[in-house]
Amino acid sequence: MIDDRTTTQFLDELASGNATPGGGSAAAVMGAMGAALVSMVANLTIGKKGYEAVDGEMRQLLAESEALRTRLAGMVAEDIAAFDSLMAGYKLPKDTDEQKAARSTAIQAGLKAATEAPLSCARAAASGVRLAARAVEHGNLNVISDVGVGVLASWAALRSAALNVNINAPQIKDRAYVDRAVTELQALLSECGPLSENVHQRVKAKLG
Repeated sequence: MIDDRTTTQFLDELASGNATPGGGSAAAVMGAMGAALVSMVANLTIGKKGYEAVDGEMRQLLAESEALRTRLAGMVAEDIAAFDSLMAGYKLPKDTDEQKAARSTAIQAGLKAATEAPLSCARAAASGVRLAARAVEHGNLNVISDVGVGVLASWAALRSAALNVNINAPQIKDRAYVDRAVTELQALLSECGPLSENVHQRVKAKLG
């Protein structure tokens, strides 16, 4: 289930002519899949012969990846709500100066919400990349390819969320807020790009 939808229902809605769910929701699902794959690897390492020494570490990893998966799954609805609030602002009347001012204020608040939602997703996706980097260290070699898929999903989620920040940022008048958001986003991308590639290469090396 994705936010109380089946996978097929979600994909049907994603493919429809409606504005939501869109790329922001898709990014959250990608991130949730990345976290879920880390959970899978942890589950298939815990209690297995030959991995006794890392059992405690894998249990901790599982707890963190499951919390992250839940958080990212919830971001599907958060992204839709943020977009809807922005659209509601655009629909406000603009016949008088007072209405124009109120509409502008609502739009700016909506733009920030529509920026904060994918920024939160980017932060969470970065956590997914970091969890995969831990999983590749000691995860069960029989499912190590799933760590690779997981890190690629998390990296894709991060880059996708970044695009949703970038499309809204130029319209926000609070430039100090934009500068902080863009700076944080760039730091996440700069950290997780090389890290995800490192995990990918390590997975390939372990595959033989």
